[in-house]
Amino acid sequence: MGDYLKELREKTNHMTLVLPHSAVLLFNNKGEVLLEERADDGYFDFPGGGIDLKETAEEAAARELKEETGLIALELEFFKLYSGEITYYRYFNGDEIYGVDAVYICRKYEGKLNPQLEEVRGLKFYRLDLMPDKMSPRNKQIIKDLKNIQK
Repeated sequence: MGDYLKELREKTNHMTLVLPHSAVLLFNNKGEVLLEERADDGYFDFPGGGIDLKETAEEAAARELKEETGLIALELEFFKLYSGEITYYRYFNGDEIYGVDAVYICRKYEGKLNPQLEEVRGLKFYRLDLMPDKMSPRNKQIIKDLKNIQK
């Protein structure tokens, strides 16, 4: 959690907030997408996280990808913006949010997978037709949207 969000939470406690996020749909050369198993709740998610003050959504996507996976995005392409009910999340500490989530596609990257152990239990590439069930409504919608554009 960045300093800005820490300060905000000190003032708002567990009040439900609308927060900006970025996420990366990273594809390997087989057309599989990278998912991380979250360390906090065991859900499968795309690399990503909160956008810091003065940071662009694309900068946040690249930063979060590197922090959580060790991979460096060489090219990011904007995919879609998600908001509303499907972005609701309640953290274990009681914090509640609705995200405004900028999602990017990355097909060109470098580095070796190296999960950030504080946040990520594991990293694995999945075929779009063989995704894990334990995903948030937002992530299920992202997969559906990806399948629709590949038809």
